[in-house]
Amino acid sequence: MQSTSFLTEIGLSHYLVLSALLFVMGVATVLLRRNLIVILMGVELMLNAVNISFIAFSKYNDRVEGQLMVFFVMTIAAAEAAVGLAIAVSIFKRFKEVNIRFFEHLKG
Repeated sequence: MQSTSFLTEIGLSHYLVLSALLFVMGVATVLLRRNLIVILMGVELMLNAVNISFIAFSKYNDRVEGQLMVFFVMTIAAAEAAVGLAIAVSIFKRFKEVNIRFFEHLKG
């Protein structure tokens, strides 16, 4: 005999709430922190929240397009991390600290 209760069933809304919470945490990290590495982690958190939404909708609708889109988002995330870390290394070499306020000095 199989017992199912509302506490054991995980539906689409649970994944979307998780995704929304992760996205809000990522936005808060990007807006409130000044360290470039932490800001990049916030952006990665937002991208992963979007990936959870894509996968949840893909599973809910029995379609593959959401799962395929995740591969593109992961590729963009890898490129963003590479460029962001290159900028962080450039800032660290010049100022011996990775702080977002040093970006204005990279113009010239």
